Amino acid sequence: VQLQASGGGMVQAGGSLRLSCAASGDTFSKYTRGWFRQAPGKEREFVAVIFRNADRTYYANSVKGRFTISRDNARNMVYLQMDSLKPEDTAVYYCAADRGVILSSMTIGDQYDYWGQGTLVTVSS
Repeated sequence: VQLQASGGGMVQAGGSLRLSCAASGDTFSKYTRGWFRQAPGKEREFVAVIFRNADRTYYANSVKGRFTISRDNARNMVYLQMDSLKPEDTAVYYCAADRGVILSSMTIGDQYDYWGQGTLVTVSS
């Protein structure tokens, strides 16, 4: 099972980026998919999650209303559309996947078995 994140880059505050995460090695329609991020000198934090049938999505308060998570199960892809970016969004963004994540533990990184390599997002002021 492999996850490959892409789409990071440098953008000015107020701009947008779209991250993608490609999955391979299993039928990922059965997996909950999430995004986490880690800023320099800080701990990894939850960003967003989308459950298997895309019927439920949840966001960290810090990104709610600005970021949108979506998935394409036919392509084993998950996306993170990031709008109105702020300098504090600067971080390495990681995609994650797991079959057993439940609502009460969706924000806990250790609950996810599979991780991508990370893609760097830099937002300048």
